[in-house]
Amino acid sequence: MSSKAVSDPRHPRPRIALPRAAWAISFATVGVFMGIGVVSPILPSLADELGGSPAQVSLLFTSYMAVMGLAMVVTGWISSRTGVRTTLLVGLALIAAAAVGSSASWALGPIIGFRAGWGLGNALFVATALAAIVAAMPGQRSRAITYYEAAVGAGIATGPLVGGLLGQISWRAAFLGSALLVALSFTLLAVVLPRTPRAAEPTSLVAPFRALAHRGLFSVAAVSLLYHLGLFTVFSYAPFVLGFSPAHTGFVFSGWGVCLVFASVVAAPRLRGSVGAVPTVAASLALFATTIALVAVFTENRAVVTVCIVVSGLFVGVLNALVTEIGMHASPVDGATAAASYSFVRFGGGACAPWLAGWLGEATTPSVPFAAAAGATALGLGALAFGRKRLPPRPRPDVSGEGGPDRATVGSPSTIRG
Repeated sequence: MSSKAVSDPRHPRPRIALPRAAWAISFATVGVFMGIGVVSPILPSLADELGGSPAQVSLLFTSYMAVMGLAMVVTGWISSRTGVRTTLLVGLALIAAAAVGSSASWALGPIIGFRAGWGLGNALFVATALAAIVAAMPGQRSRAITYYEAAVGAGIATGPLVGGLLGQISWRAAFLGSALLVALSFTLLAVVLPRTPRAAEPTSLVAPFRALAHRGLFSVAAVSLLYHLGLFTVFSYAPFVLGFSPAHTGFVFSGWGVCLVFASVVAAPRLRGSVGAVPTVAASLALFATTIALVAVFTENRAVVTVCIVVSGLFVGVLNALVTEIGMHASPVDGATAAASYSFVRFGGGACAPWLAGWLGEATTPSVPFAAAAGATALGLGALAFGRKRLPPRPRPDVSGEGGPDRATVGSPSTIRG
């Protein structure tokens, strides 16, 4: 490949080569986000073997997402003092240790505790990884975010498959499999990722909260919280409605994940360019809410529920890619702080939904959690309208060398704050 083809951003083919560091971070992101999906297929098995109700076993999601969301506000403060590489590696080490601890537990309580530690490791990795992959691809913010969200989707997609297949052996094997992949990611990043200096100006603990005062970023974060209520209701409660084996459930959610990756990588960029980011997000919110509402109506029909779960991956994929991108473009602060602020609110929905879904299902009927989730997702349209004037309708892909300094480079060694 000629140097001209690589360095000239106007040359349509071949695409600019993805740096080794970006590949390594993407691979690690897949392993990290498998931790979300690996649990779904084994929830019924955990409930049966350890004697827990759907609401109780859903606390594996709630503790994980709650700690992850809360810890997001301090990740910038930590990484600006320890450096990006150290923060990523510490996060991966915590995840691997928590996964091993979960596999060795004999009661729900310790597993819930280990999942909280898992969430802390995820927080250290996730907020830093987004800024790091953007830094590894200077001048290509949109492309970097697309790859990051695709890696997130791939992790969520393969997590249920790995969890389901290993869950046929034992739920313990599912946790161990996740630990091994994260350990491999740790080794890869330790070898490939260069050492980065600490930030010249350490990030303030209050910076993520101050960032939410920006109406555009707050609006985007609220949209994300609301559709994550829908997403994690489906992810945590649908396995109990389906009543499939761990492997069968894993295949269903892997189909969902494949749709998510396709939508994130292929559909979202095209829709952003042709229709605009904000209109596409609005349409995706409406379609996702409608799909969840269909699950609420046809809860007892496994075929309909299965199809709705898989198809909903298309809408979630578009939302993950474009809502994140809009937030990063709309924010007036550096990328790491914006990512921490956005993720803090984003994962709040993921923390609340699993327990609420389990509790509502036990207190009422299995259809009610899905009806509530559909309503919450639909409210995202109102949150989007609230900040629409502050949002870029069609964020342009970043091009190296044009338009002056790119805030996407906040993750570079000289300027990174997360």
